[in-house]
Amino acid sequence: MPYLAHWSEETLSRADIDSLKGITLLEFGVDWCPHCQNIQADLERLLEKHEKVRHIKVEDGKGRPLGRTFAVKLWPNFVILKDGAVMEQLARPQSSDIEKALISAVD
Repeated sequence: MPYLAHWSEETLSRADIDSLKGITLLEFGVDWCPHCQNIQADLERLLEKHEKVRHIKVEDGKGRPLGRTFAVKLWPNFVILKDGAVMEQLARPQSSDIEKALISAVD
């Protein structure tokens, strides 16, 4: 999957996310967040190594229901899913933490 460089507006429901097959890295954040900005280059390199991982960037904020279903409070927030099931959730992680979680989900 190619790296998705922009945040998309919330268009998927929790049911849509739960029905996804394979490994998905769901990323919640916003473009103006410095923590979100700082991890993007490392995240892009990481996703190049894990081409089969689907990456969905969701613009989050007050009143956005998808982020609330995952109890997102800090950005960036990453949810690693395997066939729609949450394998791990990370708030403001280092890229190495994301990579470890992805490797665990793939195994």
